[in-house]
This record gives sequence, C-alpha cells and structure tokens, in this order.
Amino acid sequence: MQVIDLEGLANHRGSLFGERPGGQPSQKAFEGRLATALAALDPARPVVVEAESSKVGNLGVPKRLWAAMCAAPRVRIAAPASTRANYLARAYADMTEDGAWLEDVVERLRTQHGAEVIEGWLGLARTGAFADLARELMERHYDPRYDKHRARVGAENEVVVEAASLSPEALGPLAERVAGAVTHLGQAGRG
Repeated sequence: MQVIDLEGLANHRGSLFGERPGGQPSQKAFEGRLATALAALDPARPVVVEAESSKVGNLGVPKRLWAAMCAAPRVRIAAPASTRANYLARAYADMTEDGAWLEDVVERLRTQHGAEVIEGWLGLARTGAFADLARELMERHYDPRYDKHRARVGAENEVVVEAASLSPEALGPLAERVAGAVTHLGQAGRG
C-alpha cells in the first residue's frame, strides 16, 4: 500500500499526547516533506492516510489535502475498548515514562472536563495504570470527538474492519485485511 504518514512528516502523534523528541518542523518544512512524499506516489494506486484532524500538532494539513481526506472513502478499524487501551499504553510507553510531563498534559484537559474526572485521570497516571488511563481518555475525551466528526462527514463510504486483537503479532494480518478493504473501496469507486 502507498501510505502518507502525516504524523511522521509532522514529527507528532496528532493528539494532545503527541509530542515527539526533536519537536515539530516549521509549517514550510512540513509542507515540503509532504510534497516530496506526494510526488513519489503512483496516482493509479490508492493512497492510505490516517484520519487526522486538520492539524497535526501545531501544523496545518494543506486545505486541498484535508478536503480530499474528508471526501475519501474510509476504512475504520474497530476493536474493543480494552484492546485499544492496551495498544495505546504500549504505543505511548515512551511518553508515560515522564510522570511530570504526563500530569501536565492531563492538566491541559481541565478546561474541558470536571475536576473529579481530571483528578481520576491524574490518579491513574500516578499509579502507572496507563491502560486504564488510555481507556478513560478514549471513552470520555477522544471517542466522542471522533464520533462527532464521523457524523459530520458521513459513513456511506466507510468499511469497518473488526480487530479482536492489536497485539504486535496481530498487526501484520490486520494490515493485510485493511489493504484488502482499501483495494475493495478503490475498485468500487471505479465501478
């Protein structure tokens, strides 16, 4: 599959918890990296781009690309909340090592969530319950926002790929199923 890795090009995981060592490039450098990646693509083949917001960290996705992403068919990976939480705890393990940084990021959510919720999240962070913290953040903060966005853009061009596991050994077969769904969407778009 051809992939445009916006998070890699922006050096940011695309969420409040997305900071990466080295910081982000300038907007111009990001757009240059993106242009180079786009120029390397075969226009006759589908391109996979992770569903991001119009910003990746502090960098804006160019408006034409953002519009194309919103209009494109989508493959959504559906996995149980506990499976997703365990995956995120592994994927963000480097970030959770710095307890002070993690608490600072959770504190930034105070304007959007009540004190009791924030204190609960801080407690999970302090005790190292990172999978529980990830699940709470997904259910109370991220999933409602994603669901709202999905409702706005519609689901008529969406294929759902169910994933019972997101363990490292399950990711290869899952990627193959996603690739199959992308190929199917591409063929349906031409028919």
